[in-house]
Amino acid sequence: MTTTLMTYAGPVDERAPVTRTGGVPLVPAGFSWPLCAACSGPMQFLAQLWGTDPGGREAGPALPTEGVLSVFMCQNDPGLCDEWDPSAGGNLALLFPRAGLTAAPVPTEGETLLPETCGIDRTAIDMASYHEARSHWAQAHGRPLEDVLGRLGGVPSWLQHDETPACPTCTQPMSFVAQLEEGRDHRTAINFGGGGCGYAFACAPCGEGSFLWQR
Repeated sequence: MTTTLMTYAGPVDERAPVTRTGGVPLVPAGFSWPLCAACSGPMQFLAQLWGTDPGGREAGPALPTEGVLSVFMCQNDPGLCDEWDPSAGGNLALLFPRAGLTAAPVPTEGETLLPETCGIDRTAIDMASYHEARSHWAQAHGRPLEDVLGRLGGVPSWLQHDETPACPTCTQPMSFVAQLEEGRDHRTAINFGGGGCGYAFACAPCGEGSFLWQR
């Protein structure tokens, strides 16, 4: 069994139509920037995950090949908006068709963008364990462990208990899309409570996404 790692591929344009963390989300017409249900402030854009990359490699069966999953999380009052919970309204994952997407207008107030935009390579490692695959890749390439930005597909490596969300439309368990690490530099990293991981899910038939994090 292989594990598909998301490895740091260097900086990319903040509007690049690729899988990346940070930058500006690409969105369909009529998009409104997500607001936190607790504080009413604009959420921070974390990542966009494309069903296929420019080389035609697929993210996995959970994400449509012509789809993009965009992840947002409130950072206006960290820890006070239940932004780790998949249903409290402090985060949001939106599944879009990739055709016709353009850069979203960014709100002028609030914590809306990460300080760094990171390109991502998809690297398959012939190991079932995510943590073993992550360590193996770092050692084999002489790279820091923090250059592994997460994984695509497979089975979540939960830091706590299994929190697979149910689809709000069909009520069935959602499919795992990606696991996100905080990032390669603490000054520009995603805030998952210090050492946490984020987990993105989708229900492709219903066009729904979901997100949560643990530490």
